Amino acid sequence: MNKLKYIAVSAVALALMASPAMAAKKVLRIQSVLPTSADEVVMLKEFGKDVAALTEGSLTIEVLPAGAVVGPRDIIDAVDAGLVEGGFAWTHYWGGKHVAANLFGAPVAGAGVGLDNIAFLSWFQFGGGKELYDRLWDEMGVNVKGFMLQPVGPEALGWFPKPIKSMDDFRQLRFRAPPGMVGAAYAEIGVPAVAMGGGDILPALEKGTIDAAEWCCPKPDSVFGFQKVLKHYYLQGLHQVTVNADMYVNGDFYKSLSPLEQKALEVAANASLSKSMSYRIFENGKALKDLTDNHGVILEDTPADYFTEYMAAAKKSLQAAADENKFFAEVWQSQKDFADTVVPFWAGAQTSNASLGRAHADTLK
Repeated sequence: MNKLKYIAVSAVALALMASPAMAAKKVLRIQSVLPTSADEVVMLKEFGKDVAALTEGSLTIEVLPAGAVVGPRDIIDAVDAGLVEGGFAWTHYWGGKHVAANLFGAPVAGAGVGLDNIAFLSWFQFGGGKELYDRLWDEMGVNVKGFMLQPVGPEALGWFPKPIKSMDDFRQLRFRAPPGMVGAAYAEIGVPAVAMGGGDILPALEKGTIDAAEWCCPKPDSVFGFQKVLKHYYLQGLHQVTVNADMYVNGDFYKSLSPLEQKALEVAANASLSKSMSYRIFENGKALKDLTDNHGVILEDTPADYFTEYMAAAKKSLQAAADENKFFAEVWQSQKDFADTVVPFWAGAQTSNASLGRAHADTLK
């Protein structure tokens, strides 16, 4: 009887040790390219809460600010080397390592085929994009497991010191633009494009190092305080109709996780895609109203010649990259094939949605 009791007690103890609550706790430190005050970090922390809940605390997320371990430009290499378990940025930041990174982080001008942020997400989840994304890291030569977390778009053209009536006006201004193909397309049409991190933009504007700038959308832009310096705001732009922030996990660290913890990252990432979109629509709406009502910001209409010039430059750069890189060509072809099926439907539906929204917005003027 005592022997049976001992076996029973031992079995219970082993079961407890095997449960998530009793498992060894792991911390995934994620260094962001942004300060912790940035709006994007809000949803990154929300993602962390979901991971902790799904794993019953066996895996937790700790968000580190830009520069905590390495400089922002070195994050992907630091994750690859295991200096930090994870990183948070936009995949097109690493276009210098592999040009195809641009097609996942910020496919310039909707990949030149009309993919907005929602259509891109459809391609990513159901059109073969996720499988290509998983291959990117090997193509790039880094020991990384990637998770797309925060789709954004369309991004605003940006902030200007005075109205621009044509591209000739735009070309007179030193303009903060994103890195990679997006910024290169601006240079192609004669805009003096300067790439810099989000936290550096406002000081550069204040010092006059740059004249105009883009970052994202009303809420993230207002957090950085661009409205303190510039008052003319253009919402319509082509450069980043969709842009995706994601998380990179060191491959060895990821493999050390239990199947449940790996699944928790996947499920929380999928939830983050939806939650981030919902969060941004509401937050950007409130921020835009605040900017125009309380900070003297003036909404302007983007000059028509911007769209034709920028789209032509974007398509030229996309074709050049496809001609030079086999994997880029494969990813872009996947996006084009998907767009041929989806965009005729989605563009038509969105035209109705835009007209519906415009009808209401016009009553508020």
